Order: sequence, then structure tokens, then C-alpha cells
Amino acid sequence: MEAILIGFMGSGKTTVGRLLADQLTTQHADLDDIIVERAGQAITAIFEQHGEGYFRQLEQQTLRGALAQPGVLSTGGGTPTIPANAAILTASPVPVICLAADDTTILDRVAHDTSRPLVNDLDTAALLALKHQRAPLYEAAADLVIQTDQLAPTEIVATIQDWLSQPARRSAQA
Repeated sequence: MEAILIGFMGSGKTTVGRLLADQLTTQHADLDDIIVERAGQAITAIFEQHGEGYFRQLEQQTLRGALAQPGVLSTGGGTPTIPANAAILTASPVPVICLAADDTTILDRVAHDTSRPLVNDLDTAALLALKHQRAPLYEAAADLVIQTDQLAPTEIVATIQDWLSQPARRSAQA
């Protein structure tokens, strides 16, 4: 793995992950997509049929395997909020980059996305409360935090590439 992207749903992890992988001429993996492939069902179906606890077990197993692969990994929004996953991420030598966005930006990006279980289950106030609850967990697991609201995906990728090229990049903030 060359980089791990974390952040709340709608922060741009998958979009930026794909572009970053292209720029680095490597593979991109989306943790949620790998879970869906392995489970043979959509995440919403996993949540409905087996519950969040079961999903989180699959997620942890899949995260461990994904970190052993080359490329850029985009995680699910809840991945670093689980203590065992956060420990895996922070112990990894792979840089962890948090993509952050303001409330309005997140709501604009996820408002009509029915593939996200939490968007389906939570009202706006509860969704934003969850975002604010998770923010310190993302920041604690991240080596770099990028506020994405005013940046195009290509600008975010350029920021990440610049940061990755610097020898001393731990505990950086953009």
C-alpha cells in the first residue's frame, strides 16, 4: 500500500483514491467494494441481514488483507472509528490521509445516495452528529488531514503527492 484514505462518507475517498492511484501508476482498492465482493451482497444487505457488528468483523478481516496489497486503499467511513481498525491503521507504515469536508458539502454529496446504510437510517441532524463524533477519531488515525471543500479532486491528489514526496511527513497537517 502506498496510501490509505479515511474520512466521513462523501469526503471523496473513492474519487481521490482512484485518481491518486492513476497518478502513482498503481492499483486502487475500495475496502467497501472488497467486502461486497467477498460477502456476495451489498453493504446495505449485510447491515440488514447480519447487523453492523458482523459487517465490522468482515471489515477488519478485509482491512488486514488489503494492507498487504500494493496501491491506494480507500476505506469506509466507519473503518477508523472501530478501535481495532484504528490500531491496525496507526500501526501500519503506510501513510493514512484523512479527507475532511464541511457539513454542507457532505450533505450535498450524500443526500440522494441510497447505497449508504447510515444515510438511509439517520436524519440530517443525526448524520451530522455522527460526523462530528467521528472527526476526532479520523484525525487521531491520520498522518495528514486535508480539508477538501474548496479543492477539486485533482488538487487534492496533487496535495497528497507533494506530501508523499516529502521525507518527513508524519504528523503533517494541510
